[in-house]
Amino acid sequence: MPTELTTAGPANEVSGLDQLELGAPPTNGARGRRVWSAAWPKLLAIAIVLLVWELIALSGWKPSYILPGPGPVFKDLGGLVKTADFWDGVRLTMTRAVFGFALAVIIGTVLGSLVATFAPLRSAIGSLITGLQTMPSVLWFPLAILLFQLDERAIYFVVILGAAPSVANGLISGIDYIPRTWLRVGQVMGMRGWAKYRHLVLPASLPSFVSGLKQGWAFSWRSLMAGELLVIVPGTVSIGVRIQNAQDLFDSTLVISYIIVVLILGILIDVLFSWADTSLRKRWGLTQ
Repeated sequence: MPTELTTAGPANEVSGLDQLELGAPPTNGARGRRVWSAAWPKLLAIAIVLLVWELIALSGWKPSYILPGPGPVFKDLGGLVKTADFWDGVRLTMTRAVFGFALAVIIGTVLGSLVATFAPLRSAIGSLITGLQTMPSVLWFPLAILLFQLDERAIYFVVILGAAPSVANGLISGIDYIPRTWLRVGQVMGMRGWAKYRHLVLPASLPSFVSGLKQGWAFSWRSLMAGELLVIVPGTVSIGVRIQNAQDLFDSTLVISYIIVVLILGILIDVLFSWADTSLRKRWGLTQ
């Protein structure tokens, strides 16, 4: 009997410490207050934007057929989302976005790992990666069109150039800030080659890497939208093509509707990256 108490005692103590660290599970009321505290600033910002937009439209600064108010725009947007053509355009644009970003992540990860590992390579192209990251993506489209003509590859070319440097720099920064003590411990434990990267380097650099992915997505999304406006691939009707067609028809309401769609899609993807970043920071004990 005393042996059982002795064995169970430390386990109970550890469990108690875990409960102190994690705290009690939130109740429904507390969860609701937390959701509301996070949501009301965003809702207030949206309300202010809509109010300013309505006031500008009512001021007569531009005719209503050029700058319509929120009412006509959201009415047309409500009808637009009920059509199959709209969702076909969204599906094409998102397919390009996901595929192009995936290629950029693969290239950026490989490049970042090599640059962070080999000092001569960093001296050779480290500054070049940062320079590519700061370049406006639209500057690459004339070259992309010359290389690939009006083809999907021209869009992917610019999307990759826009996103891969951010992904690479995020990984490089994460590897640079790994504590040297961790690397020495990994060496003592016999970690070499791929095992060292899999079990030590990549997990330790993950928070910074996720930040690089988030920034890379922002660059790839902007590059894609510019590409769909400049590189109209025959036989495809994406969001960018529909915006261009609406401009040619002087349909401001439709143009603004699609701009709102692009904004919403960008925000939704950014929310996913923010959730992943917050989860990692909580796991690492960097946030409450």
